[in-house]
Amino acid sequence: MVQIEKILDEAIKRDASDIHLICGIKPMLRIIRDLVPVEDADVLVEDDMTEIYDYFIRGNIERDRIYDETRKIDMSYEYGNIRLRINVSSEEDIPIFTLRLIKNTLPPYESLGIPEVVRKMLDQPQGLMLVTGKTNSGKTTTLNALINEINEKMNKKILTLENPVEYRHKCKNSIIVQKEIGNGKDATSFSSGVKNSLREDCDIVVIGEIRDKETMDAAIETAESGHLVIGTLHTKSCAETLDRIIDFYEVRDQASIKFLIGSLLKMVLSQRLIKGIDGSLILVPEVMVVDNIISGLIRKEKLANSEVEDAIQSGSEKGNISLINSLAKLFVDDRITLEQAKAQIEEKNVEILNRTIMQLKIKKDRLI
Repeated sequence: MVQIEKILDEAIKRDASDIHLICGIKPMLRIIRDLVPVEDADVLVEDDMTEIYDYFIRGNIERDRIYDETRKIDMSYEYGNIRLRINVSSEEDIPIFTLRLIKNTLPPYESLGIPEVVRKMLDQPQGLMLVTGKTNSGKTTTLNALINEINEKMNKKILTLENPVEYRHKCKNSIIVQKEIGNGKDATSFSSGVKNSLREDCDIVVIGEIRDKETMDAAIETAESGHLVIGTLHTKSCAETLDRIIDFYEVRDQASIKFLIGSLLKMVLSQRLIKGIDGSLILVPEVMVVDNIISGLIRKEKLANSEVEDAIQSGSEKGNISLINSLAKLFVDDRITLEQAKAQIEEKNVEILNRTIMQLKIKKDRLI
């Protein structure tokens, strides 16, 4: 018999970010990016997977039906003072589980490494802000840190749309309404939830994931109508984020969308997490503040990623932070190795990285 709660306790004790339960191997924990087995546990067998399924589904007929029909389901679950985001899928018709552990307390905002310019952008009365990055790049933590920052320092009504709701906020100086997306939940889709927000007297709408044209349309409409919209996209850079938005639309519609995005988009924070020299995870930010130059590039008939990257690299006085600058600073501050920095960029940009490192070292030596 599998001891599920013992596995959960071990994951909490070791500060794991994820748990992987797969038939044929021991339960695995992800700890600072490494996959580590639970040594005291047995190899999971098919009966264990059925038992784990019953433990989390707990006789919920609707969840059971969704899994039977689609062979996948996302859900949330509370264990002690920890919330779990659970994905159930299947391999050879046997359920497998990926559990994300979500703490009920957010780390201090200052400890996350989010650039100060991002905090300042929260003062925007309306427009579109995007937090982007690949899976496991810390987007959810950043998003909730921004929500908490608004909640503590501003008097706003914030509506969040999430699938599932992860961190539960308590109202402080702001009102926070958190809606879960899904069949039988608070809203059936992100797009319908965003559209309904126009009737809910919100100041800020937070979209857990913009994954399709309909949600992007709703986000644009909401930003146009005088709200600040904060959303996430699964893209690895600021330039790629612009491409993804435009690619949602047919070619005949792209000129008008470029005009709207050039007007409404205020900032993109694209982030990565890499393991530092001290073993901790370090945020590597790329920030694009949409000024007249970048707005003009967005509206061009052919959007060139290289031009966007050059504008970010040369616009530091406006708050822009290039990926190369972030990596160079982390290296100069002895937080990552040069090999790690080079691994994050294309070969053609290594010379720029080396030059930026030299400039930062000279500047640092002058301050000593």
